[in-house]
Amino acid sequence: MTPCIAQAPRTSTTRRKRTAAIDWRLNLPKEWQRLVVAPLATETYRDYEMAAERIIGRDEDEQPCYCRSRFVVTEMRSDDDEEFYQVVAYAELLSAWRLRDGRWLIYRLIKREGERGSGFYSFSDRMPR
Repeated sequence: MTPCIAQAPRTSTTRRKRTAAIDWRLNLPKEWQRLVVAPLATETYRDYEMAAERIIGRDEDEQPCYCRSRFVVTEMRSDDDEEFYQVVAYAELLSAWRLRDGRWLIYRLIKREGERGSGFYSFSDRMPR
């Protein structure tokens, strides 16, 4: 998935949306909301080959200020080797917000099969890739 609409690969689609359609505050702690740069527009990239999506939010200078990505890896299973069903083997959700001081606040939730998953926050000097 590429971060530019004009150069999007054939395996993904890109749509620019108004920010109101996307809940960019999801998983953002209330005490941090006034410290982040709010996106004015977003671009959504979807991958056709796997269950994956990436959203990039941009500020008034067209600079990235929000990022959300998620993907799911599934496997086929069977209890009797006759009927098969699909299960989620691994899933990951990442949300990141650019703070006014230039750092990024990152929330990551990882789920493995049979686990509830646990989310955690971290800081970075760069937007997650």
